Amino acid sequence: MNYWLMKSEPDAFSIDDLKARPKRREPWDGVRNYQVRNMMRDQMKKGDLAFFYHSNCKPPAIVGIMEIVKEGYPDTTAFDPEEKYYDPKSDPDNPRWFMVDVKYKRHLKREIPLQELKEESQLGDFALTRKGSRLSIVPVTEQQWEHILAMESGKG
Repeated sequence: MNYWLMKSEPDAFSIDDLKARPKRREPWDGVRNYQVRNMMRDQMKKGDLAFFYHSNCKPPAIVGIMEIVKEGYPDTTAFDPEEKYYDPKSDPDNPRWFMVDVKYKRHLKREIPLQELKEESQLGDFALTRKGSRLSIVPVTEQQWEHILAMESGKG
């Protein structure tokens, strides 16, 4: 199993929005970064777990957990001129962008803010706190995952 952290701005799509969706499931669409696209297309597998991270808010924080329930497939928003994430260079026969489906698992017992994560030396080289890292999806090691879960209960 792999672990991930997936960022979304809460005013665009929050963990509460995911929880409110039918079957608590939603496509994670609109990614327009090749490195992140490759992770979604090639590495994310059904059953992987991901932290839901609220970004571009005060304070940015890990707020919950979701599961990858459908592996990478073409992002249909790239093909529709009416969509916010339309890409005229993306072709259904040769798609440029991919997405996965995620399913709500639970909210964390408490939100874990970015500042607190930065202060945790036990997280090592955590992609989220690495200087200059701005990717919307980052891998999380099993050790980092377990440490963050311990932080949720105040044991970190």
